[in-house]
Amino acid sequence: MAVLTLTPLLRYAVARHGVPPGTDRRTGCDTCGAPIGPAHPWPALGPTARCGGCGARVGAPPATVELAAVAAVGVLLAGPPAVELGAAAWWLAFAVPLLFVDIAVHRLPDRLTWPAAVGTWLLLGVAALTGAGSAPWLRAIAAGLGLALFFAATTLLLGARGFGIGDAKLALSAGALLGWYGWSVPVLGLLLALTLSGLVALGLLVTRRAGWSTHLPFGPYLVLGTVAALLLVR
Repeated sequence: MAVLTLTPLLRYAVARHGVPPGTDRRTGCDTCGAPIGPAHPWPALGPTARCGGCGARVGAPPATVELAAVAAVGVLLAGPPAVELGAAAWWLAFAVPLLFVDIAVHRLPDRLTWPAAVGTWLLLGVAALTGAGSAPWLRAIAAGLGLALFFAATTLLLGARGFGIGDAKLALSAGALLGWYGWSVPVLGLLLALTLSGLVALGLLVTRRAGWSTHLPFGPYLVLGTVAALLLVR
């Protein structure tokens, strides 16, 4: 499948940015220092996720990025029409690595969230100019800003108990993509994300995995809630 030829770039983004806050982006294997990047073919960029030098695992678990990429293509095929396809594809290209980075180190780096937002807004603007009109684009922008402000407000009011600023930045693109289809769709996406995260947190509490239940990253649920809402409205 052609999409699998792009997964090394997604794995590179996960390995590169999947580091704790305040840490330089990863440039090589944590164990032996073997370099990563497009100029350095490296098995960790493939499904095995193993360093060619020492065999250590780097980045997302084996085959997970590939499965996520195939699922993303399925969303595109079953989801938006051609005029909005570019915006959805752009967003998913950043949402997939963001999901894995947030799971790994509980952060959503600016180098991925900002391009996701800018590209999604611009491509939806192109869709508006090519026939959809300005109304859905303005609604999308307002929805993205509104959802982002909601997340940011919880951070300001609740501190560590609220959502993170990274979640607010991701919401700029997720909210816009959902807002294109109507005012109720971002609400649906948010409710799905909250429900899913609540169920997972409850499961972790029941199994007494308190370390996860008290520091549960929300980015993956925002991504999954957005995807689910997109599929439900099509």
